[in-house]
Amino acid sequence: MAINKEAIEFHIKEILKALGDDPEREGLKDTPKRVARMYEEVFEGMNYSNDDIVKMFDKTFEEEDYYNDSKDMVVVKDIEIFSYCEHHMALMYDMKVTVAYLPKEKIIGLSKIARIADMVGKRLQLQERIGSDIAYIMSKIIESEDVAVLIEASHSCMTARGIKKTSAKTLSTTFRGAFQENTKLQNQLFMTVNGK
Repeated sequence: MAINKEAIEFHIKEILKALGDDPEREGLKDTPKRVARMYEEVFEGMNYSNDDIVKMFDKTFEEEDYYNDSKDMVVVKDIEIFSYCEHHMALMYDMKVTVAYLPKEKIIGLSKIARIADMVGKRLQLQERIGSDIAYIMSKIIESEDVAVLIEASHSCMTARGIKKTSAKTLSTTFRGAFQENTKLQNQLFMTVNGK
């Protein structure tokens, strides 16, 4: 599915009219084009399914050293991304994603984890779904269910409108495999993330 920039331009122009402004005035003349270019960039992830993203970043390293039963954990924390809430198309910002996994036979390059989080965020989303999407993609690539995703974010649908609670943060957790079954492992992850 390709993003239709011409349709976006047309509808942004109509929204400007509906707001009671003149889309032909100097300050707004190029706004529909700018918004269409911005949407093409910030919603790039809508062009790809989770399985497409798996294929995009499906380069792993098969390391015998990581084939073990010791449950060593790999954690990449504070991956900064943004997304847009599907309910209000409002910005989810100051979003920090932590991804953890237990390596089996395959390990993934660290920058790929950040790229996966970034691409998943570039959709109309729910914070909870971002965690599920990242966990799904990671588990397919590393061929292991042992994945956890923690997300903390501010939602402008809560901070800039409606209830207007500017310091409210939303935390979400997604646990799969051993992380879902083992509370000791969950606690180890929380202590690692919190530096304790």
